[in-house]
Amino acid sequence: MRHDVSQMLKVAVVGASGATGRHVVAAAVERGHTVTACVRRNVFAKHERLTEAIWPDVDDTAALTGALIGADVVISTLGGAANGPTTVCTDGIRTTLTAMRATGATRLIAVSAHGVLETHDRSLYSLAVWAGVADRMRDKETMERLITASDLDWTIVRPPKLSNRPATANTRIGTDLPIRVWSSISRADLAAFLIDEAETACYVRAYPRITR
Repeated sequence: MRHDVSQMLKVAVVGASGATGRHVVAAAVERGHTVTACVRRNVFAKHERLTEAIWPDVDDTAALTGALIGADVVISTLGGAANGPTTVCTDGIRTTLTAMRATGATRLIAVSAHGVLETHDRSLYSLAVWAGVADRMRDKETMERLITASDLDWTIVRPPKLSNRPATANTRIGTDLPIRVWSSISRADLAAFLIDEAETACYVRAYPRITR
């Protein structure tokens, strides 16, 4: 993993209170970065390098704009409801893009999912994920289109199934990795990669995959 950075970053995490977002916040703080966690309500223990910015609704542009002032990188770990139609990722990213334009922030790293858009193919993995969470995948697709239409330095990370296993530091990363029906990655390992990418941009305007 890459940890050698010339200066510490100001990292804003959108969707910070979610299962993946919490790992991202923890990883960034552990590496010495200053973190703004955008949350609906206070959920984190106090830390000198951590600020919680209350973002009560995904359509609240003013609140998010204030939270993103001075951010070197914005990391989105937004996720929708487990079942039923959802537009959380789409609506949240739309607001994020507006807030980033207002504050001059230019670097966005967003978590999407393998199986969207051109990776929505006839593979067993894609068939299985669309059979299980089609509404969430549609939301991710719309989110991605908004991001790629922007002029930001974006990275869209497309992991397979996420797990709560401990970090292994034994991951494979690339834009063309084969994703199998059994493929998965722990949220802790995903978070570590997101901070790696924030520290050293290797996949600007690209779609890296990460798996065990």
